[in-house]
Amino acid sequence: MHFDFNLSTMDSHLTDICIIGAGVAAITMARRFLREGRTVTVLESGGLDYESGPASLNAGQNVGEEYYALDHARLRFFGGSTAIWGGRVAELDPIDLKHRDWVPHSGWPIDYAQLRHYYDQARPEFGLPLTAPQARDMKRAGIAIPDFEDDELAVRTWQFDRQFNRFTFPSCEDLVDHPRCSIITHATVTAIEAEDNGRSIKWATVRSLHGKCATIRARTFVLAAGGIENPRLLLVSNTVQTKGLGNDRDLVGRFFMEHPHARGGRVTSGKLWRLLNAFGRRHQIDGQTVAALIAAGTGLQQRERTLNSALTIAGRRPEDGTRFMGMRAYMRLKHDLSPTRRSRMLWRVAKKTASRVQKLVDPTRPWLLTRLGRLEAALVIRAEQAPNPDSRVMLANERDTLGVRRVQLDWQMSDLDIHSVDRLVHALGRELERIGAGRVDAAPWLNRAERRWHTDPQISAHPIGGYHHMGTTRMADDPSRGVVDRNGRVFGLANLYVAGSSIFPTSGWANPTLTIAALSLRTADHILRSTQPKRAADRPTGEPKAETGKPVLIP
Repeated sequence: MHFDFNLSTMDSHLTDICIIGAGVAAITMARRFLREGRTVTVLESGGLDYESGPASLNAGQNVGEEYYALDHARLRFFGGSTAIWGGRVAELDPIDLKHRDWVPHSGWPIDYAQLRHYYDQARPEFGLPLTAPQARDMKRAGIAIPDFEDDELAVRTWQFDRQFNRFTFPSCEDLVDHPRCSIITHATVTAIEAEDNGRSIKWATVRSLHGKCATIRARTFVLAAGGIENPRLLLVSNTVQTKGLGNDRDLVGRFFMEHPHARGGRVTSGKLWRLLNAFGRRHQIDGQTVAALIAAGTGLQQRERTLNSALTIAGRRPEDGTRFMGMRAYMRLKHDLSPTRRSRMLWRVAKKTASRVQKLVDPTRPWLLTRLGRLEAALVIRAEQAPNPDSRVMLANERDTLGVRRVQLDWQMSDLDIHSVDRLVHALGRELERIGAGRVDAAPWLNRAERRWHTDPQISAHPIGGYHHMGTTRMADDPSRGVVDRNGRVFGLANLYVAGSSIFPTSGWANPTLTIAALSLRTADHILRSTQPKRAADRPTGEPKAETGKPVLIP
């Protein structure tokens, strides 16, 4: 059932499980809870599509490395940023979860086998089979994947979800029509209130831009509002725990990570056509759409003490060149226009058209333009960022329209991030020369005395990073090292959980969406095991009703 808080008379509401946010994590968990007989309320700050009012609540300050404007860095309506998601799906590598003595603050509190179990359950949520095509499958299909030494470089693959609107409102009729699910839009959580003893949550306060206010009570609360908004809500909820919920050790908001992008150099000679064909385009393998990339091998990471960064080889304009007219039009559609349904439709049409053209003319087009000097066979970096406690989300002094303090992002890179890219690029150069496939010129910024990350506007449609906000409520087995435990529960609070990439201790190279879904299913299963279902007689069957007097917690 869907209710618009702006049009409701509700001033309080009881539910079994309250999920704050309506993105991939929230939708995945809600489906799991409903399947197991629970009553769920999903609170979404925005509406069913883009609106400038809710979007303005995302605004904040960037005080660190250059980053996207924060009100452009995420979407605030049902489905969240999946409305403009490119559909890339990938798994973390086993090494990403391990403690690496050369990577400070690395190591997850769960092992890869546990995550693997939930990857298998998450894949069907994206319409994908249990196994993804690998480099060997691409070779079998006739694609000339280079034979790199395993200890040096590893060829990994992305899959692509073909249903671009899988998590938008029209695709979630199962939730909308479910009698035990209440989706409340235009309901911005402005505070999560703890009991006086500080050991559990008693309610969440929701407000609308039209001046409405209500109290949501639940047995269990799940905060699934994204890697910037999750820490913001924990920090502003400080009436009982004065430093903010879960922030006794000053860890909430720290360890902000992205997948930073850059130009690592270029391939200047050799088998450019084969390399561009293998890595510069998508392929159809066993009925799946896949793309290949090159990651640091486990041996290289251990020997050179690097992160698990990755790159692709693709035709790109030189850094000092001008963008093609088509790319300028694409960038305007994706970044300069408000992400309304019409703008997103135009962007999708442009993207599909470009993909069709690419299938017909690539890799001949970039190969020829490279030979003519108009393009480079560029090394497009998609890096792992080391967890860094100085890279953080904080509260600014300015307040938004609802009176909540805005965020301040201090994104900080480290020398390890740059060192890892440098070693990866040089390893690729060694390997291409060994197999006679080409030579690599490393980008000058990797060898400058002043070790700073260098952003190149020509390298990608989103040149700074992947819009992947990770690490700000990291999980650990010890509250001195994280904000939530291995099950996603905030340390010290019995009924507050966090879901999404904000709980990642490290990021790897992989896009986070599949891992978000897998961990959300794992947390949902823990909540189901830890709590008893609500009695059928207590489940709401209509609009969340206005209540008078003191609400009673669900037994």
